[in-house]
Amino acid sequence: MAVLEGLLLQMPPPLTLLGVVLVLFVLYLLSSSPGVEKDPPGPRPLPLLGNLLHLDLKRLDVSLCGLYKKYGSVFTVHLGPKKVVVLAGYKTVKQALVNYAEEFGDRDITPIFRDTSKGHGVLFSNGNSWKEMRRFALSNLRNFGMGKRGSEEKIIEESRYLIEAFENFKGEPFDTTQPVNYAVSNIICAIVYGSRFDYADPSFQQMVKRANETIRLIGSAEIQILKITDDGIENIKGLVQGLKDTLNPQDLRGFVDSFLVRQQQESDQPGSYFHNNNLNRTVADLFAAGTDTSGTTLRWGLLLMAKYPHIQDRVQEELSRVIGEREPRVEDRRNLPYTDAVIHEIQRLASIIPMSLPHTTSCDITFQGYFIKKGTTVLPLLTSVLQDEEQWETPHSFNPGNFLDEKGCFTRKDAFMPFSAGRRACVGESLARTELFLFFTFLLQRFRFSPPPGVSEDELDLTPSVGLTLNPSPHQLCAVSRI
Repeated sequence: MAVLEGLLLQMPPPLTLLGVVLVLFVLYLLSSSPGVEKDPPGPRPLPLLGNLLHLDLKRLDVSLCGLYKKYGSVFTVHLGPKKVVVLAGYKTVKQALVNYAEEFGDRDITPIFRDTSKGHGVLFSNGNSWKEMRRFALSNLRNFGMGKRGSEEKIIEESRYLIEAFENFKGEPFDTTQPVNYAVSNIICAIVYGSRFDYADPSFQQMVKRANETIRLIGSAEIQILKITDDGIENIKGLVQGLKDTLNPQDLRGFVDSFLVRQQQESDQPGSYFHNNNLNRTVADLFAAGTDTSGTTLRWGLLLMAKYPHIQDRVQEELSRVIGEREPRVEDRRNLPYTDAVIHEIQRLASIIPMSLPHTTSCDITFQGYFIKKGTTVLPLLTSVLQDEEQWETPHSFNPGNFLDEKGCFTRKDAFMPFSAGRRACVGESLARTELFLFFTFLLQRFRFSPPPGVSEDELDLTPSVGLTLNPSPHQLCAVSRI
């Protein structure tokens, strides 16, 4: 380069332009040479705007899937001035999140979440604090029922309350949102706080509303989220204080009790991560995630059953044949292959977290021949995995056959990745799986779901309502008792 610059300085003015062209040509050849690291491809960005004019911000996941087809499974978009690398397709997403778990394992924390989480909790944190909180959360959620028989009993008990709430509508059209969210929220409450709440409790209703509003408002006005988050933390502080005042280290009621005991044990250790900020933020993270995702998926399931009554017929026939009138149990799953396939297909097609939560690279990395700098925001496009045309028989339509073999037996698929994968996979995956199976089978055993009178199945709208998660658009269903 120094030689080229020297030649340019010695050239007469008329030849300067030609010299510039030659230099640029040489640089182009160098950048195109084999072995030279290059950025992932993508649409050309505009100053300041980046690629915003190329994208439908109301359905960013759909726009990114379109760019995936054009630019390949690793590509770049600019959201305004912010450079983002998108990973698409099953093979690429799995390779990044599993085989390169450390390199792609950090969370990208936007300014709004720096303000709300301040580096605490399990969702929007990194480093040693995140590792310690995630490890502690996984261990103690298991201890208090997640993935064990204890959670099964909690969900079965809550299913009875949910059935009662549905029965109160006496077959008339209603919005399933509140009762479903209350039921799902109560499971995480029972595990975290050690007790459930009555659906009519105003404090509980506000807790659930705030959790759902936080998820819905992400990406909108920062001040709204900050206000809701602050209110939520104040509510958590009150509940935690009540548990602290009645704490018995020999009789731990839930996650909060366990944290408080650990906090006491490490009270004289400088730099301990077991402080009030981490407790409050972790509880808020678990409550928000545990309320919205499973509740949203279950509501999609009921809507899809009303939309496709022939599939609902087969589920209910299988439930009647295998279970009869007794209450479902987790162990029934292996004898309900069609029902299990339907639940998985609901999760696959709904794809409620289409872009996962954004990651960031923890170091410079060369991935699939492309150079990605440390600190680059990375979006694993989970929708492109759950609808990968190379992995699914019918990727864009509702078909339980995607999870059934030729004999009608349930078959697992590696590309089934609704909980993400790797270091940032959902902490509550096993709990969510148990919740979905039991709530769904209890409800389908007891009720027939259909559109309101005067509305046909074809008129039920599957267009999602967009937020951080993809919720069903506002709708009503009828739940008619089968007993």
